[in-house]
Amino acid sequence: MKRILFTTVSLGVLGLMHPAIGADLPPYGKAPAVGSPLYDWSGFYAGVFGGGGFGNHNVNNGTPNGFAPFLFNYDSTGALAGGEIGYNVQSGSYLVGVEATGFWSGIKGTDASQLPAQIDADNLREVGTLVARGGITVDRLMLFFTGGWAYGDIQHTSTNPGNVPAVDQFAVTRSGLTAGGGIAFAMTNNLIGKIEYRYFDFGVLSRGGPLNGLAPYTVNSTYSILTLGLDFKFGGGAIVAKY
Repeated sequence: MKRILFTTVSLGVLGLMHPAIGADLPPYGKAPAVGSPLYDWSGFYAGVFGGGGFGNHNVNNGTPNGFAPFLFNYDSTGALAGGEIGYNVQSGSYLVGVEATGFWSGIKGTDASQLPAQIDADNLREVGTLVARGGITVDRLMLFFTGGWAYGDIQHTSTNPGNVPAVDQFAVTRSGLTAGGGIAFAMTNNLIGKIEYRYFDFGVLSRGGPLNGLAPYTVNSTYSILTLGLDFKFGGGAIVAKY
């Protein structure tokens, strides 16, 4: 009988103590999640790129001055390669920056199929740009747009076998505008691959005259290029996501 009474009293005491003991223990819960690293696009970068492009050219003799007027449109194609440097600032999912590029070009074309007696040819030899950059990022993926100033070293040649001399050639460095966009992906914290499209408009080239048996004429040239590039980003590229 004493044992039964002692056991009952002991269980009762333990029951009264249970809430107090539970209050002293820390609440049970899962450990806080650790933020997964996100890519940080901010900082300096430099890289190389290559690809190809095509141009469209309008040659116009609007003031014949006794010469036969002409108006022709023709295309040019070729490869290109160059390099770039830039700087980005990222805030949340948005990015702004500035970028300078320069590239060698082999984009050439003629209108020989339209007028064999007088052949016009254009050769885009080199290009430089200084552009602003804006982008939207999703971790290591970025969609970006560019726009700004460009210059182009363009050589135009007009060949007329019936004239003496038969060739009228001139080269100019033209300022113009460029705009485009692309997609970039950070393959590592420092190496970034990208594909980019750019459009260039260098305005109208004017050739006074008559020179070399040719009336004054103008050439209006625009270009589109598509490139693949690889950039090296200086500094680390990962930050810890905040919750």
